[in-house]
Order: sequence, then structure tokens, then C-alpha cells
Amino acid sequence: MRDHGGNLDQAVAVFGTGDWIDLSTGINRRPWPLPLLDPECWRSLPTRAAQAGLVAQAARAWGASDRAAGIALAGAQAAIQLMPLLRPAGRAAVLGPTYNEHAACLIQAGWDVASVSTIEALHGAALAVVVNPNNPDGRCHTPEDMLALSRKVGFLVVDESFGDITPGLSLLPQAGQDNLLILRSFGKFYGLAGLRLGFAFGAVSDIAALVRMAGPWAVSGPAIEIGRQAISDTGWADAMRAQLALDAGRADDLARVAGWKIAGGTTLFRLYETPDAQAAQHRLARHNIWSRIFPWSGRLLRLGLPGPEPEWDRLSWALRP
Repeated sequence: MRDHGGNLDQAVAVFGTGDWIDLSTGINRRPWPLPLLDPECWRSLPTRAAQAGLVAQAARAWGASDRAAGIALAGAQAAIQLMPLLRPAGRAAVLGPTYNEHAACLIQAGWDVASVSTIEALHGAALAVVVNPNNPDGRCHTPEDMLALSRKVGFLVVDESFGDITPGLSLLPQAGQDNLLILRSFGKFYGLAGLRLGFAFGAVSDIAALVRMAGPWAVSGPAIEIGRQAISDTGWADAMRAQLALDAGRADDLARVAGWKIAGGTTLFRLYETPDAQAAQHRLARHNIWSRIFPWSGRLLRLGLPGPEPEWDRLSWALRP
């Protein structure tokens, strides 16, 4: 099933309109502050030089190898949809449970897809996908483990959409080899998902193929300018990583009061084991807080982190015994 967080329409349809706090995603609710933009970025088509400048800025900030080529796209989702076309369809394996668009897009492109639960079960696949850190349980894998895996599969795709919170785990310093593609999201950590900006880094030939498939204006002028400024703001990023770590602990404390157990997560979202996930979701929804449950588990609930203090106050009230 291609079910996702961020489905606030469903919450409204079931529970009615209201001042909803959407915690069903892993999108930072303490966003990078938007700047005033040059009106020209709204009026003109983005140039190749501007797109290349954004990719170069991201590569520097995230420590990408000089051997790697890169492309900016309309979110990591755009890369996920194009990635299956980079190789002839065959047997693919996705380390799961994880973000379900990987398997869905591979199947749509004609791949025979297996969801597996261990790294070893990926061995021998023509194409393997690992989300690192993983969504929704936060599982992490070292760069050394990912490099070792790349030698056991035909083509390795590492989705680092939540990689900004764990920069030491990134495989970007090793990017550029022929059978490795690394995806990055902008909107999650920077809290600007509506901008629709993401990146792919890999071998020159693979990125050239993505450039051809994406077309000449894969991202908007405002996205390029905001992305360039935000990614260069390393002071904000360092402070935000520290703040999110504090917020994750704060959320866990509230969940314990409700009788929930910590089952995983990252500092952008938490995964809790509850007695009944649907009942827990409805409990939060009665306070106009939307959360994420999964069709494959009756007990797990994923919760993003509140941002401003009034959001924390409402979550605290909703989780009181």
C-alpha cells in the first residue's frame, strides 16, 4: 500500500476541521527561517549555472566526494521515482519495513521486488535499497557496512533523507563509484517540505541519465535560492541538531507518561509501541494532533516532534493519563 504520513485530509474527513498539528511526518516543525528573495528568481527560468551552484553547495556542505556528480530534483521523491529506470529491471530487494515508495516505484517500473529484514538478505540483488537512518524505526548503518554491501549487490541505492541529523553516517564521502546512488532530502531537516527539493549523488553516467529524465528545470528558482542559502547556514544546522536531540527526549518523556514504549526513531520522529495504535491515534486526534500508524502493525505509532511551545502544551495535555 502506498500510504504515507502527511495525509491530513484523512484526519479532517474523520475528525473534522480544526487547528491541526500535523505530527504524522518526520518534517521539522522548527523550520529554517525563510529569507526575502530576489524577485528575479520568481520571474525567470532557473539557469543551469544556478542549478549547478546549488548542487555544488550541497556537495560541499555534506562532504560529497570530488568524484561524485549530483542533481537537484523536486524532492527525494522525484529521485525515488526515476531511480528504477537507471538499470534494466530485474530482482530488487528493499530493507524493510521502510518508506514504501521505494518498493512501489520499483514495482511500477517492472522490477521483481522483495522486502527483506536483514542486510545479508540483500546480497545478490540486482538493485538494493537501504534507507539510512531508516524510516520509521531509525535503524542506522555505518558507511563501512554500506560499502561492504555495495560489493555484494549490483546497484546500491542509499536513501539518506534523514541524513542531516546523523552526518557521520553519510556515504557521500564515498560517492562516485559506478554502482552507488545516494539520495538526500532538503525539506525534512530544514522543515520546508513544501519547497520540494532533494538531491541525488552518484556516478557521472547515472547522474547524466537522471538529468536527461528530469528535464531542464527540475527545481524552481525559489527552491534553488532558498536551498543554497539554507544549506550554507551551518551554524543553524549545528544548533538545530542539538535542539532536536533535546526535543526527542522531551517527547519520549511524554510518551512514557502515556504508557507507551520507545520502539525506535530519530531526532526528527519517534516510534512508539502502544497497546492499540489506532486507539492511540484517535486519542491524539481528539486534540487535533495527527500521527502516523501503519497497516502492517496494530501497535506502532510514529510521532513527529512539536515545534513552538503551544504545540508541546497540547501534546502534553493529550498524553496525560
